[in-house]
Amino acid sequence: MKQFLLYVWEILELVIIAGVTVFVIRTFFAQPFLVSGASMSNNFNGGDYLIVDEITYQFESPQRGDVIVFRYPEEPSTFYIKRIIGLPEEHVVIKNSEVFVDDNKLKEEYLNEDIKTSGDTDIILSNGEYFVLGDNRYHSYDSRSWGPVSRKNIIGFARMRLFPFNVVGVLKRSAYQ
Repeated sequence: MKQFLLYVWEILELVIIAGVTVFVIRTFFAQPFLVSGASMSNNFNGGDYLIVDEITYQFESPQRGDVIVFRYPEEPSTFYIKRIIGLPEEHVVIKNSEVFVDDNKLKEEYLNEDIKTSGDTDIILSNGEYFVLGDNRYHSYDSRSWGPVSRKNIIGFARMRLFPFNVVGVLKRSAYQ
């Protein structure tokens, strides 16, 4: 009987340690995110399973090109995934299907050539505000519709794709010139 109780105690210890470890990692470092919808197609598709890095933004600011997960400003219990286009205190203009940041045309090499950015936007971001767009500009509900995202609503950025298995890997940040 004593042997059985020791065995049960060891299993219980293992379960407690694993539970605490998972809790700490998910609370402070990273969490899973399941992409839903087509707003980030072709780069991210519905059903993609991502790991969101929550720790990096504790030490550095979000960067242009980062694919972020954030709380939707009008319904904080809803999470969105979009790409950062404009940084705090920048001037973002969308005209003639092109995106300009501080009068410089943005070269978005991650977009398909046939993708155009619809709408007319002219906004100067305040401190702590980010302008975000979906990669599938024709089917994205983003900052063109509801304005900038506050820094406090940003959860983290997409660091790794775990599913589908044919595209598993670490996600690279987009480089802008």
